[in-house]
Amino acid sequence: MNAKNIILILAGITIFTLGGYWLGTQSGSSSTEMDQSSDSMEMNQTTGSADGVQKQGEREVLYWQAPMNPSEIYDQPGQSRMGMDLVPVYADEAASSEGMVKINPVVMQNMNVRTQPVVQKSLSTTVSAVGKVEYDEQKLYTVNTKISGWIEELFVDYTGKMVERGQPLFSIYSPELVTTQREYLLALKTRDKVGASNFQTIRDGGNSLLDATRKRLEYWDIPESEIERLEQTGEVKKAITLKAPATGVVIHKNAVDGEFIKAGTPAYKIADLSTVWVQTSVYDYEVPWIREGQPSIMELSYQPGKTYEGTVAYIYPDLDQKTRTVQVRLEFENPNLELKPGMFANVQIQTRPKQNVIVIPNEAIIRTGERDIVFVAKGEGSFEPREVNLGMEGGERNNEVEVLSGLMPGEQIVTSAQFLFDSESRLQEAIQKMLQQKDGSETDPEMEEMDMPTEEMNHETEAEPETMDHSEMDM
Repeated sequence: MNAKNIILILAGITIFTLGGYWLGTQSGSSSTEMDQSSDSMEMNQTTGSADGVQKQGEREVLYWQAPMNPSEIYDQPGQSRMGMDLVPVYADEAASSEGMVKINPVVMQNMNVRTQPVVQKSLSTTVSAVGKVEYDEQKLYTVNTKISGWIEELFVDYTGKMVERGQPLFSIYSPELVTTQREYLLALKTRDKVGASNFQTIRDGGNSLLDATRKRLEYWDIPESEIERLEQTGEVKKAITLKAPATGVVIHKNAVDGEFIKAGTPAYKIADLSTVWVQTSVYDYEVPWIREGQPSIMELSYQPGKTYEGTVAYIYPDLDQKTRTVQVRLEFENPNLELKPGMFANVQIQTRPKQNVIVIPNEAIIRTGERDIVFVAKGEGSFEPREVNLGMEGGERNNEVEVLSGLMPGEQIVTSAQFLFDSESRLQEAIQKMLQQKDGSETDPEMEEMDMPTEEMNHETEAEPETMDHSEMDM
């Protein structure tokens, strides 16, 4: 190797050494500047946080809360898991352990929160149902013969015919009836003969024989007019005419002209339609509103605009297990026979109001299944959840509820967005319980003793970071 090459190699080594020294100097100065800047930033942050704590020291901070997750709470300020700055929750704005909710007025306006005062007034309701027109069972009459015989002549010969009280229905021939008529005429003559006797016993015997024969005719439902005719004329009739016992419509006919009819066989069934019954079903929760004698209104689908007025006649004592309804009987006058049995109608029962009851709207109640909650406005954006004991529902379309206990007249209650209030109240109550449990665990020495072995165990089992030996690497 010549001297020229040796000189070039030494010059290159010198230049490389000087360059490395210069780079090392620049790196040290930049790292020093970065350390100084980081120290200054930490000092600024410490100063800023101290200022912030000092400013917030005027109001007591209970805890710090993540803005996107209210259940994420901390003891010190900082950032949440999502990297957002924590929001302080002050003591004068926090909810109480009973679930008190405090909402900003701007948020209330955006949520369209409405309130309404609790009132004390008379509460009533209108029970609507569907009814069916039926015969008045108290005005049904059955015509049957108490003697056997043959129908000689039929005056009412079809079902549905209107009959008047005392109108002839049919005439019947009975040999037994003819014999009894003759006995009656004989007893009548005997009484007249022995009436002038000097013996009281003979006179009483003639009268008793006549009375016994007359009673037999009356027991057979022979009309009084036929008995009087028999006394006046003394003529025995082959067939006796039976008359209608009431005014109404023939709804059943079993009499046929010339047919033999046995004693006790119903020949006609007559229904008086001057009044009709309307059978309707109401739900079990509506039964407490209904009482006998209450007025009711009925409308027919084929007569729009026309109403009929009636009353509640009877409330049946049993409950239908399948439909959970109770039968209620209404009674209506039917002078023009417009109401015909078998018709369906819409019925409304006007209930008597309950006086001086505390009433709230149905929409203000949160029904959890175990209890009923209402939110009461306490002013300045504060709302208190309160459990209430409810009574009967009433008002127009059953939109009002009676309050038995829990509220007083004049209190303001929330009638909209109360489900958001309920969720916020439950969240605040859960946070308060978490804070109470946390405070109790920090002050409980037993809990601290229980936590120590766990921490030691975690430190002992914690894996040491792996290291790599670079001593044998060829630089």
